[in-house]
Amino acid sequence: MNLGLPEILLITLVVLLLFGGKKIPELMKGLGKGVKSFKDGLNGLEDKENENSNVKSEK
Repeated sequence: MNLGLPEILLITLVVLLLFGGKKIPELMKGLGKGVKSFKDGLNGLEDKENENSNVKSEK
């Protein structure tokens, strides 16, 4: 699915009309926090898996 310049401009225009210029930075800030939280959760999951595999290999 390739998006060209006209499609991106249309999507941007629709988003601006729906949310307004002042609301978009707040939405992006929330999205950034969500992505960071997701990455932190994944890193925590990998750490737990590594701890579990280390405990099993010691036995």
